[in-house]
Amino acid sequence: MEQKEFWSLIEESRECEDQAEWLTDVLAQKGLEEVLDFEFLLQQLMNASYKSRLWGAAFVLMGGCSDDAFDYFRGWLIGQGEEIFNKVMEDPEFLAAYISEDNLDDEGYPQNEELLSVGLDAYTLIKTGEMEWDDNIYDELLEALEKKGLQPSPDIEFDWEEDDLEDLFPILWERFGEEPLG
Repeated sequence: MEQKEFWSLIEESRECEDQAEWLTDVLAQKGLEEVLDFEFLLQQLMNASYKSRLWGAAFVLMGGCSDDAFDYFRGWLIGQGEEIFNKVMEDPEFLAAYISEDNLDDEGYPQNEELLSVGLDAYTLIKTGEMEWDDNIYDELLEALEKKGLQPSPDIEFDWEEDDLEDLFPILWERFGEEPLG
């Protein structure tokens, strides 16, 4: 699977009621290699978006942002498709114009935790016929991704303090600083 097909699947899945479920089903039908390719590309995008500046923007949007919330935010961002992902990576302030009730989760947050488990779920489904957690399958998937050359998440050094966010993100701050999402 090339990046073009990855993004095509993401775009098609955006039309579905349950993006992660649709992707899991489609990937499980494609086979193990396609699942590994999808997960590899997803993890590369997660690593590429593990940036201090993006975390600061997410912090403004939600009035705070834990490690897990930042992961789910990046899952949401990838789930919005290639064009939006690239625009936000180039300028996180684009989120101020982009975010609407139509593209938030049921609780009103820009988060998509389920997207992050699509590869594992599809891999497990192919291997076992179900999606129940299996430590051995998880370890096998990680080993296969490592063999493909997946690098661990990069270290991050914050280049902002909470008090800096209003100045760093004036457009986001104007819209969400006093009334964050959720």
